[in-house]
Amino acid sequence: MIEAYKQVLPQSPIARAISYSLTRWKELCVYTTDGTLQIDNNKVENAIRPVALGRKNYLFAGSHQAAVRAAMIYSLLGTCKLHEINPADWLYDVLNRIAQHPINRLEELLPDKWKKS
Repeated sequence: MIEAYKQVLPQSPIARAISYSLTRWKELCVYTTDGTLQIDNNKVENAIRPVALGRKNYLFAGSHQAAVRAAMIYSLLGTCKLHEINPADWLYDVLNRIAQHPINRLEELLPDKWKKS
């Protein structure tokens, strides 16, 4: 890449790509030291896409509090997907249990700790 960089125009797209890579070479190579690391963040990008698309819709939620509540629901449902939990099953179970569930143990009902009753 160093040799190729010397042969291209400094402001060309390929020069910018090579420059980006060379200045971050150490960081770019970290994924090769750990088999659990991915070379890209496509999974994360795909996971947050619905939230990013919904962001515009939050402008029309009716109020700031409504937008905050919608964001919380999106987060909870996204966490269900992350943990391979059917969001409808989780929501149905939690809504049926929450009134009798001890308030000091509400975290047990969060998707990452949830056990279906």
